[in-house]
Amino acid sequence: MMQYVFGPVPSRRLGQSLGIDTIPLKTCNWNCVYCQLGRTKPLCNQRKDYIPIHEILAQIKTALKRHTAGEIDWITFVGSGEPTLHAGIGYLIKEVRSLTNIPVAVITNGSLLFLKSVRDALRQADAVLPGLDAGTPELYKKLNRPHPDITFDRYIGGLVEFRQEYRGKLWVEVMLVKDLNDTAKALERIACQIEKIRPDKIHIGLPTRPPAEKWVFPPTEEGVLRAIEILGNVAEVASPLEGKFDIREADNIVDAILAIIIRHPMSEEQLLESLADFPEEKQAEILENLQASPHAQVIQRYGRRFWCGDLAFFPDSKNH
Repeated sequence: MMQYVFGPVPSRRLGQSLGIDTIPLKTCNWNCVYCQLGRTKPLCNQRKDYIPIHEILAQIKTALKRHTAGEIDWITFVGSGEPTLHAGIGYLIKEVRSLTNIPVAVITNGSLLFLKSVRDALRQADAVLPGLDAGTPELYKKLNRPHPDITFDRYIGGLVEFRQEYRGKLWVEVMLVKDLNDTAKALERIACQIEKIRPDKIHIGLPTRPPAEKWVFPPTEEGVLRAIEILGNVAEVASPLEGKFDIREADNIVDAILAIIIRHPMSEEQLLESLADFPEEKQAEILENLQASPHAQVIQRYGRRFWCGDLAFFPDSKNH
C-alpha cells in the first residue's frame, strides 16, 4: 500500500493531481470549521521530519513509473493537515522537480510563510495555493481556529512577504461559509488583505465535502455572486469537481481507496463512479470489504454519504 502518495485524484484547481502527503493525520496548526478531515486534536505547530524523506521519495518514483504521460497534470503536496510542518518539504520539492517535468504545487494554509525557511522551501514550487478566509483577527479565530502562535499579523505578513519574493503562480483560496464570511462587510475586509498580497488568482471555494462542524453550510448563490463582485476580476469559483478517482492500477483496490479517503473524502456517488470499470461482482466485493474495514467510516453531510478515514474526528460520528 502507498502510504504517502495517492491518486491521481480530480482536483478543483489542478486537474488530475498526484497527491503527496508529508505528515500523519491530522497534523495541523489550524482547526478550520469546514475541514473535510474533521477537527484537529490537538493543534500542532512543530516543524520536523514526521515521515522519513527517503520513504516518501521512493513512493513518488513508484507512482510516476505507473502512469503514462498526460495522466497526471500536477504533483501536489497536500498533507493530512498542514504540509509545511514537515521540515524537509523544500528538499522534497527539489527532488520531485529533478525527477519529472510535471509541475509541482503546494496546497497550504499559508500560516508558516512568516518563516524564511518555509518561504525558501516553497519558492521552488510552480504554484503555491494558500488559504485566506478572513480579513480580521476576530473572524480568523472563529473560522480557522489557529494555534495561538500563529497570530493574524504574522499570518498576513508572511503572505505579503512571500508574494514579494515568489516568481511562481500564487493562487489564494477563499473558502466561503454561509453567514460567517459571505457578508459584504466580511468580504470587503478580505479584499483589503488581498490588495496587500496581490495574488495571481483568487479561487472561491465552497465546502462541499463533509465539514468538521455540522453547522457549516455553503453560501447561497447570492453570497457567491457577492464574493465574485467584491473580490475583484481575478476571482473565480473553484467549482466542485466530482470526477473519477484513478484506482485501476492499484495492487489492492480497497487499500487504494483507503489511501484516498484518509486525505480526500469521497461521496458515495464518486466512489461508485470510480468502481464503474470493474465487473459488478468485483464492485460488490470491494464495497463489502470497504464496509468491513476498520479504517473507513461514513459521515452524513448535506443529506449525502461521504467515505472518510477512521481517524478523522467528526464529533457526531459513530467512531467517536
